[in-house]
Amino acid sequence: METLKDITTIEDIKQMVDSFYGNVRKDELIGPIFNDKLQDRWEPHLQKMYNFWQTILFDVRAYSGTPFPTHKQLPVDKTHFDRWIAIFNSTIDSQFAGPITEEAKMRATNMAFMFSHKIEYFRNQGL
Repeated sequence: METLKDITTIEDIKQMVDSFYGNVRKDELIGPIFNDKLQDRWEPHLQKMYNFWQTILFDVRAYSGTPFPTHKQLPVDKTHFDRWIAIFNSTIDSQFAGPITEEAKMRATNMAFMFSHKIEYFRNQGL
């Protein structure tokens, strides 16, 4: 069995992000939502995600912004976020292992939970 290395470089982050979104794009539940929203703007989105994860995992100030507002109006619910997390975890687990990998999974799970609840809250408030 191959021993997997932890996420330690920007190249690892690029591999993680590219493979994750490659899987997302093919997914029958969430793929159409991402593909419709991003259309031909995948490259800038991926670059933004490299910067985001570099900031989150390596404490490098590569990303600034507020990710929630762009997600607020998407036609998604808890089912979509559950799928997003399942794809994220299976993608990352197939490539990496270690403390930073676990941190990435925990951060992604927390983010999905928060986004899901905030979207539900805003919809219930009619906002």
